[in-house]
Formats: sequence, C-alpha cells, structure tokens
Amino acid sequence: MGAGGRMVPPTPRKSESDPLKRVPYSKPPFTLSQLKKAIPPHCFERSVLRSFSFLVYDLIIAFLLYYVATNYIHYLPYPFSYVAWPVYWAFQGCILTGVWVIAHECGHHAFSDYQWLDDTVGLIFHSCLLVPYFSWKYSHRRHHSNTGSLDRDEVFVPKQKTSIRWWAKYFNNPPGRLLTLVITLTFGWPLYLAFNVSGRPYDRFACHFDPYGPIYNDRERLQIYISDAGIFAVSYVLYRLVLAKGLAWVVCAYGVPLLVVNAFLVTITFLQHTHPSLPHYDSSEWDWFRGALATVDRDYGILNKVFHNITDTHVAHHLFSTMPHYHAMEATKAIKPILGEYYQFDGTPVYKALWREAKECIYVEPDEDGQDKGVFWYKNKL
Repeated sequence: MGAGGRMVPPTPRKSESDPLKRVPYSKPPFTLSQLKKAIPPHCFERSVLRSFSFLVYDLIIAFLLYYVATNYIHYLPYPFSYVAWPVYWAFQGCILTGVWVIAHECGHHAFSDYQWLDDTVGLIFHSCLLVPYFSWKYSHRRHHSNTGSLDRDEVFVPKQKTSIRWWAKYFNNPPGRLLTLVITLTFGWPLYLAFNVSGRPYDRFACHFDPYGPIYNDRERLQIYISDAGIFAVSYVLYRLVLAKGLAWVVCAYGVPLLVVNAFLVTITFLQHTHPSLPHYDSSEWDWFRGALATVDRDYGILNKVFHNITDTHVAHHLFSTMPHYHAMEATKAIKPILGEYYQFDGTPVYKALWREAKECIYVEPDEDGQDKGVFWYKNKL
C-alpha cells in the first residue's frame, strides 16, 4: 500500500541473477503517480541542515586528507612516499566525487527548498572541480528530459550501425578496447564539456563554455557567462598556486585527484545508461516514462555510500530527480516491487562491467525479426 495511495499489483520480478536479460520495453502496467504514492511522503522533503551535513562531512575528510598528504608524506622514507601519494590520490578522488554528487543535486534542486541556495552551493563546488555549473545543469536537465532517446538525449548517445566509423573495427579487440577505455576515463569528461564528444549531435559546434552555442537558449546565456566566470576564477587561483607552490605541488595535491573524479564521473554515467539489457528508442517509440526506466542501478561496494548512493539508486533518481540522495534508497526499496521486471540492477564488479560494456555495447539497432522497429538494442558485431 502506498502512502495515501491504493494497492498496485506488483509486476513480475526480473531475476537479479540474470542481469543481461532484456528489460520490458512495452508501456508499463503502472504509472509515475502510482510509483510516487508508494514512496513515503517524507522522502520528498529536503532539509538544509541534513544536506549541509553531508557536504561538510565530505569537506572535512577532504581537508584532513590534504593536510596529512602535504605535511607528512614528504617525511616518509623511500619508497613509502611513492606509495602514499597514489593512496592519497585514490582516497581524495573518491571523497571529491562525493562533493561533485552533492553539487549535482543542487542542479536538480534536491539540496534545499531554496533555488538561490542550491545554485550558490552548486556554483561554488562545481567550479572548484572545474565544472561549469549552470552550463552542465541545463544540459544535464535535458538529459533527464530525454533519457533513452536516440534523437534528443544529451550524453552517451549510442550510435547506430550506419554511423560507426570505418576504423572502429580495428579497436574491436582487447588492446583497442583497453586504449579506448583509458582515453575515455582520462579525457572523456573535459572532451564532452569542451567539444560535446559522445553528446547529442547538433547542427553546429557545441561547447559547454559557449553561451551562444546550440545547447542553450536565450534565457540561459547569462548564467553560462556566470559559469565561465566561476571556472576562470578557480583557474586563476590554481595559476597563483603554481607560482607560489610549484606545478608539481598543485598536480599532486589537486590535479591527480581531479583526474580520479573525472574518471568516476565518466564511469558512473557510462555504466548507468550503457547495458546490453536496456532499450533505446527513436522518435516513433520514445516517451519520457519508458526512457527514464531505461537505466540501471549498479553496485560500487563501499563507494555507494561515498558517492551518496547515486550509483545504486539511479533508477529512482531518474524518476524523481528532485528527491535528496539521503532518501533515495528508501524510495528505491518502495518502488522495486511495483517496477518488477522494469527495474534493472547489475551487481557485476565495476571493472568487469566496464570491460563487458565496452565489448558488447558497440552500436544499437532494432532486432531483425522484431515488430518494433523504433526500439533499439546494443549489438557488437561489426
């Protein structure tokens, strides 16, 4: 029984032991309203104090890691200092990814009931991580509005077979996949922001830093300038730090952890929307509800908590994006019985999932013998 709602017959459950089994693509036997009624009402309540508590907690840990690394690692005897720095980079990168997720919540108006506060917090902390806050907020909002659409989705839009470049077959092997993954995890995020790589095709050059680019409308252009000003301000601070502390210090204390953050952002986004079991739709079949359901929850172990459960509650996030992260797990448990086969969870270890999806998800096309030519599935035969 939903909170204040009526009983909704549960949909037959998709076996979690078979994560590669295709999820249904037909119109669901439940509605968004029924899902919302199944979720306790308090899950939609945003608390300024609670939201700030997660942010402050992350910032304290990040500062302690920074303090220990910059004040004590250089005292370690050889070769321990060479081990300590990678440990710092990994831990700091994970914590700062959590900060990134909270700033991302600000873009969804899930941090507080005050839009000005959400935008202020989001602008500060996304800028500190070299993310143009408003620019990405608007493109990411369009991703949520068009998830699963081959025509209008904004990021990791799969290619159809006819669009695959001739040289792709030379990378469809273990060395080629490894090289592709390394480049994607290292440069994928800045390439997307600067050149719209893996993003939706536009009729002209698209860039998150261009206020007059095709991604944005006239009402949004001033805020794109503000985003650019935030990036410029942080870049100037980094420049002054390089002059004062040296390039090596800035790279070790900030640069490498930022690369870890970027790699996790690409990994999380890629794995939540790229899976052999998930359909994609062209304009003849797509609708928002089925598109929002075409995502998958993943298991990152202890990092689920570090990343504020953006990884294992992503389905609920796409259905109710203004819900704060600290209620998302409760909401997920409430809607799973109703979603049934429409809910997709894959507990495959992340490194194995990355390799499998890079191998199996090359392009999309409809099934040859299928009746629904507007429903596309991942294929790998080039």
